[in-house]
Amino acid sequence: MTKALDVKANEKLFIELKDYIDSVKDVNGSLMQVLHMAQETFGYLPIEVQKFISSELDVPLAEVYGVATFYTQFAIEPKGKHKIGVCLGTACYVKGAQKIMDKLAKELKIKVGETTQDNLFTFEATRCLGCCGLAPVMMIDHDVYGKLEPKKIPEILAKYK
Repeated sequence: MTKALDVKANEKLFIELKDYIDSVKDVNGSLMQVLHMAQETFGYLPIEVQKFISSELDVPLAEVYGVATFYTQFAIEPKGKHKIGVCLGTACYVKGAQKIMDKLAKELKIKVGETTQDNLFTFEATRCLGCCGLAPVMMIDHDVYGKLEPKKIPEILAKYK
């Protein structure tokens, strides 16, 4: 479980979000727009932000939470500065993606779906990245690394530290 968001320390961001909500609150389907803006503003959608949105839009918190957890583009936990995605599509899996996953978990000291303590990396498994000829493949942010071998992982990670 993550630490609660300090509302006082983020007061300026809440004011920004309120201004945006006020500009779209009468638009049909504005919840999605507001959630996108909130995530862009805060980096994720902690419960404090969800409660604020619920109150400002006069929408039940359960509905806000339901939308925030249903769509994969929304995150209710903070993400790292760099997102690592390892392809687990068929070609990548057959060519050793699990060994890449195991090496990343060991190097980062986290499991799939987690973020490092320093908030530098978030480690995720993905489906096909469309680079089957380069299998196994990993993406860090928008950078693609193909024909990976576990021994290359420390050197690749060092570029992002």
